Amino acid sequence: MTTIDSLLDRIQVLVDQADKTFFPPAAPPAWDYIAYRWRRKEGLRGVRRPHQVWLEDLLCLDHQKAEIVRNTRQFVNGRSANNVLLWGARGTGKSTLIKAVLNEFADQGLRLIEVDKEELIELPELLDLLWEREEHFILFCDDLSFEADEPGYKALKAVLDGSISAPPENVLIYASSNRRHLLPEFHSENREARIVDGELHQGEATEEKISLSERFGLWLAFHPFTQDQYLEIVDYWLRALGADAEHPKLTQTAALQWALKRGSRSGRAAYQFARDWAGRS
Repeated sequence: MTTIDSLLDRIQVLVDQADKTFFPPAAPPAWDYIAYRWRRKEGLRGVRRPHQVWLEDLLCLDHQKAEIVRNTRQFVNGRSANNVLLWGARGTGKSTLIKAVLNEFADQGLRLIEVDKEELIELPELLDLLWEREEHFILFCDDLSFEADEPGYKALKAVLDGSISAPPENVLIYASSNRRHLLPEFHSENREARIVDGELHQGEATEEKISLSERFGLWLAFHPFTQDQYLEIVDYWLRALGADAEHPKLTQTAALQWALKRGSRSGRAAYQFARDWAGRS
């Protein structure tokens, strides 16, 4: 062994000792929660008050609800199911739908673990904790997007499909993103595409970006709401919050003005308007 190799080995020993000193092993998780957060330094920590939202609270998303409920039901019943990518316009209910699915199936053994993008590199360690559990776990990656050189990008690819280790049968990944392929796309990349024997072949940069999103077996698209859909959602939340409904035209006008100021007729904007209007009432 060379002097350099010996020095590197000693440095690694020191680094390992420092990790044990400053980052002691996390306490064993408490398994009596339905929702958790994964943090490298803290391990798996239960969420005391999960967001109480239900499938019936999500309007104008019948197809998306039906597909994710079907997939999740297969999963909790021990049948084959797919990882899910929910992508599309902001504020249209992607993350809320995942939370609602948890509440729908929690009494059947479904559990939700929120994993931030920065923590994805530690996914193998998390999966080791879940292998022998009887519950079924959804790893929830919210508002996911990457730059191509981020370490979490490759870690997620490996866990989805591409590692020498088989993924646990009791774990799926549900991710939400505003980007269909989770990575920024540039106009210049379109020039790399070419036609070979009548077939379109994407350039290497595009193929690399598609290679992550295609590892999700189920894609659910979320599009901006129409004006009528937006007003329907506003009306639902006004009634749910007990707001005054004596002047519906006045309320609709105010709701449309709210959306115009926000630059979005999203479900999020509709809910925020309803809270504001109900509070004023």
